[in-house]
Amino acid sequence: MMVEAGYETVAKEIIKCTRCPLHKSAIKRVIGKGSCNPKVFFIGEAPGKSENETGIPFYGRAGKKLDKMIEYMGLSEEDWMVTNTVKCHPPENRRPSTNEIECCKPFLLSQIILLNPKIIILLGNTAEKSFCPGKKLEWGVPVEHEGRTILKLYHPAALIYTSSKKEVQRAFIDKNRELWS
Repeated sequence: MMVEAGYETVAKEIIKCTRCPLHKSAIKRVIGKGSCNPKVFFIGEAPGKSENETGIPFYGRAGKKLDKMIEYMGLSEEDWMVTNTVKCHPPENRRPSTNEIECCKPFLLSQIILLNPKIIILLGNTAEKSFCPGKKLEWGVPVEHEGRTILKLYHPAALIYTSSKKEVQRAFIDKNRELWS
């Protein structure tokens, strides 16, 4: 029903959502950032403190890493969109629970259907568990899933805390450039 109503309606539904307890501590809902006609759709874990305050996904330190990654990938502003598995900030920056992810999943799926990206890049294990429950994807190895190409890469925050993953991530990107070129 949300898909038929369009992207603006999905955004409005996210803003007024009270399906799980995360809405109680949300300052702003974090819907997405980027193109409405993306080739690449990035899915992260959950909004952090900066994102909760601004309503913009990947606004903090991890966002700067994501910006560098997008630049390295050679994507222009029209080529990508980013969101998270949940739209509200989990208290104390914890991982979202399975229930919280399931409550937000209709929004995420509606975004994917409406934006119709060529490739979905799952940023980390939480995004993988949300989008492909029961599947274990290999890092940097593309797969077809429900008619779309899916690629699991490291979450930008992992590149902050484990700098050795930076070169591995670049190798994953180099190996898969034809997916979004």
